[in-house]
Amino acid sequence: MDYPIPAGEEQRLATLKNYEIMDSAPEICFDEITELAAEILQCPVSFIEFMDADRQWFKSKYGLTDDYIETPRDIAICATTICQSDLLTVNDLTEDDRFANNPLVSSAPNIRFYAGMPLISPDGAAVGTICAVDFEKREISQSQKEALRRLSRQVMAQLELRRALKDADKAVKSREELYQALLNEKQALDQFMVNMLPASIAEELKRDGKVEPKYIDEASIMFCDFVGFTKLTETMSPQNLIDLLHQCFCKFDSIVAKHGVEKIKTIGDAYMCVAGATGDQEDHATRLCMAALEMIGYLNKTNRTREKLRMPTWDMRVGIHSGPVIAGVVGENKFTFDVWGDAVNIAALMEQNSERGRVNISESTQHRVSQQFQLEDRGLVPTRKKGDLRMFFVS
Repeated sequence: MDYPIPAGEEQRLATLKNYEIMDSAPEICFDEITELAAEILQCPVSFIEFMDADRQWFKSKYGLTDDYIETPRDIAICATTICQSDLLTVNDLTEDDRFANNPLVSSAPNIRFYAGMPLISPDGAAVGTICAVDFEKREISQSQKEALRRLSRQVMAQLELRRALKDADKAVKSREELYQALLNEKQALDQFMVNMLPASIAEELKRDGKVEPKYIDEASIMFCDFVGFTKLTETMSPQNLIDLLHQCFCKFDSIVAKHGVEKIKTIGDAYMCVAGATGDQEDHATRLCMAALEMIGYLNKTNRTREKLRMPTWDMRVGIHSGPVIAGVVGENKFTFDVWGDAVNIAALMEQNSERGRVNISESTQHRVSQQFQLEDRGLVPTRKKGDLRMFFVS
């Protein structure tokens, strides 16, 4: 059967959806109002219902069985009630042309009396009703009508409170999600800083917003690069070349970290690291030599496999020197930890005057590691920038 459609139906349905009330669990505040309505109007049945596009759904009911949850909208008497702004009372539904042929009136349960007040939201949308019905025709007093109007306002107050609590809960969850997102971002930034900078330097930068340059009276610096790298770039595809460099440098990162050595940077095929510049100065030269020998060992193992596959091998030369440096962080958007000083230049000379597969150290480093390693004295080796320098191979 046809049913009336209130003006602004689209807005009414949007308002109803915003309350998130349809198919929600029972709530005692609505049940108490429903029972009070039945008591005030002296009716055997009362209910609070909300009406969407297709059905009226009972949020709360008194005098109806538990399985009576909803009815189609086209047979709901309340479909008429939501089209008006005030109480609808019908003393005898069989004598009202609008409802006489309604199946709820003409057959079981044979409703006769109806009193319903629309539940009107602050924006003027009738989202449902509070009603009382009887199976006998009857009349109600003016005070009873006024009581039902007041109860409808109580229902709307509860509905608005319910929405406010849900909005507050969503706001809290949104803040919690935002806080978690910010926390995750901070953790990611912290991890990024730890990956890019030594832990103590990263902590100082987070704490103070800057890092003061430090004079380190004793540290060891290592440079290494691949022999014949330029020729390799001419015979290998760019992708394979980058993949191999990435594989080697990642392994080097793991090795130096294991020995408490800080990677400084890579420049093309060159790899630079330092020990003793970030607070841990004990055995810095020994730890750096151990890392260098392990790096050489890794390349030797890799080369044996490459030889079996008839692939070109990668050989590396290493240079190490120990001495005073200045350590600090440069850059504002992209932070870089670095070391400066003559000791860095001498370490570079040690690498330039090394040989493939060998770790070449200065006399200064030799004094610090002579008890831990077998050393081959190379004597004085001429260099362009520093003249003759005494050098040693570590084995």
